[in-house]
Amino acid sequence: MYKFNEELLQFIWKHKLLKPIPFISRSGTEISVIKYGELNPDSGPDFFNAQIKVNGLVLAGNIEIHIKTSDWLKHNHQNDKNYDNIILHAVYEHDVDLPQNLNHQVEVLELKNLIATTTLETYATLSGNKDKLPCSAHLKKANDLKFISWIERMTIERLEEKVKRIEHIFQAYYGDYTQTFYTCLLRNFGFKVNAIPFELLANQLPLSLLLKHADNLVQLEALLLGMSGLLEDQLEDKYLQNLQNEFNFLSKKYGLIPLKKEVFKFSKLRPANFPTLRLAQFACLIHTQSALFTSPQTFSDYVQLIQTLKIKLEGYWRNHYSLDGNLVEKDLTLGDMSAENVIINTFAPFFFFYSKRLAKPGFMEYSLALLNACKKEDNAKTKLFSAKKELLLNAAGTQALINLYDNYCRNKACLKCGIAASILNPV
Repeated sequence: MYKFNEELLQFIWKHKLLKPIPFISRSGTEISVIKYGELNPDSGPDFFNAQIKVNGLVLAGNIEIHIKTSDWLKHNHQNDKNYDNIILHAVYEHDVDLPQNLNHQVEVLELKNLIATTTLETYATLSGNKDKLPCSAHLKKANDLKFISWIERMTIERLEEKVKRIEHIFQAYYGDYTQTFYTCLLRNFGFKVNAIPFELLANQLPLSLLLKHADNLVQLEALLLGMSGLLEDQLEDKYLQNLQNEFNFLSKKYGLIPLKKEVFKFSKLRPANFPTLRLAQFACLIHTQSALFTSPQTFSDYVQLIQTLKIKLEGYWRNHYSLDGNLVEKDLTLGDMSAENVIINTFAPFFFFYSKRLAKPGFMEYSLALLNACKKEDNAKTKLFSAKKELLLNAAGTQALINLYDNYCRNKACLKCGIAASILNPV
């Protein structure tokens, strides 16, 4: 006897993982299932809006799933009017004839012989697997079309998850779209290590103030670096001293209170990811592309965005990445990979947010088009799905894999996964 529960039986029923043989009820009647119904996540019958055909008569109603027929009594369904419209009682093992089924002429379908042994054996290996990816040994045999279909769904789920964070920021700024976008973009410029400090900076330094000085790059750099607390040390370079003087003037003018510089992380970062350089790039972006912040929806084309984000720095930042004044011989332009990271994590989710908030499907199309245009990502999570790597063509697919791993695989939630349904299919 395999160890399983009603959730597994519901999964098998929902995904039709049954042998392609006639369904014969306990009374000897052949049953044709027209509609398997919709899984009910709340209290009440397991499947709503089902249809079956019995003796030439089409019945519409609900279906209840149990391990044993007697579970009906154990769960006290006989006293619950929500179960009065049952058209089929599907059980793994029939152990007792119920008066309710007999009185209401409800057929009992025993599933034991309709479920392939291989389905249960495969599920046992999935549920007991200790690997990061429970289905790693079976993934290759998953149907490609079903895999792609599930990946498309995961892409949308990933965007939905990111929109939740944008919504939270949007509400915190009382519905200010411009400040919300700026906060999301500045957070992204901090990338993984400095995302939170950069978001704190956005909270402390509103975009409206930066836009007042959009025509003066020195003042933009002074505001961003000064509000980060990074201009507080004794600096030798004359240009940096000029930034300090500018910030001292502006901070007094606007009553600004800088963050503590300690919140920004430099340790173990490549020079290209130093927060000082990223803030200089962000200042240049405001200076050269202020329309990006007030009308981001006009920057929906991939090529346009890549060109916009490939920020070429001049002056001090052309050959410096820190405030120590030491020259470097490195290309400090924001690279293609970093630009795509910004598109994937800011522009695509924000356009999806626009679509939901403004009920404009066109923005959803922009969002998906950008993800489809970006190259697929290569990281520890996406590498787990290498058995299907030929089907993953772009960032839309790899973003889907990240969502799949974070919300399904890591939690061993195979019974909520469409790929597992394909793997468990007995056909």
